[in-house]
Amino acid sequence: MPNDNLYYVLFHTIHDVLRVEKILKQHGLDHELVPVPRNLSSDCGICIKLHNEIKRLRPLLSDIEVARCALFDGKEYTFVQFP
Repeated sequence: MPNDNLYYVLFHTIHDVLRVEKILKQHGLDHELVPVPRNLSSDCGICIKLHNEIKRLRPLLSDIEVARCALFDGKEYTFVQFP
């Protein structure tokens, strides 16, 4: 997907990753489960990679209880505030 905005969403637990991934599938959001990039964490783990779906993600996260999550720009690996 050229010229797409790419984001990584990191969660505190794998349980939260899997819960959110299930919701993304139900709502048809374009996403992938991927290893957390080394630029973001030295720990191994799984995160969600999104293309242009971040505005649709926020309301879905508000509807469920997620302990913590962080959004990062997928090209520069910088922290991003949720819109």
